[in-house]
Amino acid sequence: MSLFNVMSISSKGMEAESVRLNTTASNIANANSVSSSYDETYKARHPVFAAELARATEDQSKGVGVRVMGVVESDAPLQMEYAPNNPLADENGYIYKPNVNVVEEMANMMSASKAYETNVQVADTTKKIFRRVLQLGQGQ
Repeated sequence: MSLFNVMSISSKGMEAESVRLNTTASNIANANSVSSSYDETYKARHPVFAAELARATEDQSKGVGVRVMGVVESDAPLQMEYAPNNPLADENGYIYKPNVNVVEEMANMMSASKAYETNVQVADTTKKIFRRVLQLGQGQ
């Protein structure tokens, strides 16, 4: 595997983890929002990743990157709360809250942050190797 492939895989990993961090931040930001109808209520979102198998099957020495297939809404049930005095309550006195579990989202954010950081370290180490190889070519 060439060092250029390592940089490519690392950058794709950073892109994927960036999507994961942004999606998680959006979930946390909307965790306390309320709505007067089920359909208008924010639903937690999660990115779907897939290995780039098409490139991997061509030549195993190239390595396998990752790509974001899309972002899907969670199918977990929304929270319904009886709050007849809330201005957003429906005709039955209920408000609807998102299906966001803040504790899960924080754990997900820490995991995504660590994975992003690891990809940055891989790219940085690869850059140092490139620099050292260039110095060897100059006779230093």
